[in-house]
Amino acid sequence: MKSPMLAVLLFASASLAWAVEPSEMLEDPVLEQRARQISKGLRCLVCQNQSIDESDAELAKDLRILVRERLVDGDSDEQAIDFVVSRYGDFVLLDPPFKMSTFALWLGPLGIAGIAGLFYFNFYRRRSDETVPTPVLSEDERKRLENILAEAKAGKGLS
Repeated sequence: MKSPMLAVLLFASASLAWAVEPSEMLEDPVLEQRARQISKGLRCLVCQNQSIDESDAELAKDLRILVRERLVDGDSDEQAIDFVVSRYGDFVLLDPPFKMSTFALWLGPLGIAGIAGLFYFNFYRRRSDETVPTPVLSEDERKRLENILAEAKAGKGLS
């Protein structure tokens, strides 16, 4: 019973560390906590789907060290983030601000979904307009059909 509990605890504590190596960690727990918070909001430029706090990429490690150096030098959280953004652009932020340079980043997916919706709507609208037309009967065919219907009506006693 103790072995599975110990394994769960070890696994949970390992997952909390993410990719930050012990050699990167600051001795001051307050600065380390600030560095971790900043790192969770910065995108790994190699992985692009992870924060630098989660990534094992060499560039992510360099950015984590850079953030910690800035904090040790006395930068505020905003100043440290601004420094990284000034070097790598708004793309480095996992939650970039809404401004003209990030307009496509924010509204691009909506535009693509809108265009796809228009194509979908057009495709099915045209498809329903192209239904098979009812064939036109010739004069002889129409007369013959009327005779058949009249005979059927008379034969079954329909009124």
